[in-house]
Amino acid sequence: MEASLKEISSYDEMVKNFSDRNKNYVLLYKKGSETSDCSYRKIKKVVNQLRDINIVAADVNSVRDIHLKYRVTSAPSLLVFEGKKFIKIVKGCNDEKYYKSLFQRVLYIAPTVDNEAQPQKRVIVYSTPSCSWCNTLKTHLRKNGIRFTDVDVSRDRKAAETMVASSGQQGVPQIDINGEIIVGFDKKRINNFLKIK
Repeated sequence: MEASLKEISSYDEMVKNFSDRNKNYVLLYKKGSETSDCSYRKIKKVVNQLRDINIVAADVNSVRDIHLKYRVTSAPSLLVFEGKKFIKIVKGCNDEKYYKSLFQRVLYIAPTVDNEAQPQKRVIVYSTPSCSWCNTLKTHLRKNGIRFTDVDVSRDRKAAETMVASSGQQGVPQIDINGEIIVGFDKKRINNFLKIK
């Protein structure tokens, strides 16, 4: 299903458009402002290239209740939600690559517990939304406080090609730990590489 940048007129309408299980995005922009028009144009272009992005837009010239609720003081601002939970704001007009990366990749940041611990290895998980082992792997990493970048290879052809070139296999999940590729949810090897006890 091709996504589109749907215009909304109120906070209530915004909430009605939210998906409970996925990320939701709300672009607050000021029509006629150069930066806002830039952001709207670039986001719309990226959204038209991708599928299944739950995003709506609200012109602050006429929509007055959303920016007050989230204390947004400048437009354009892209509000990011996990389900209905507000996560962060991305301000200004960014380039298309940034927006594409934002919509396609989910960067999970674990809370920092021990400042004197060794720096964590770079972890990339290649997955698809319909893969149950992918979700098992990501849950395992989150539970153990491992920061990782989640790449949905069903949406990112280039990343899928990189994954196959690295491992020689198309199956998911695949995890890249500092360049070491593990295909499937091989818990013992993953725990060993990441020093999970």
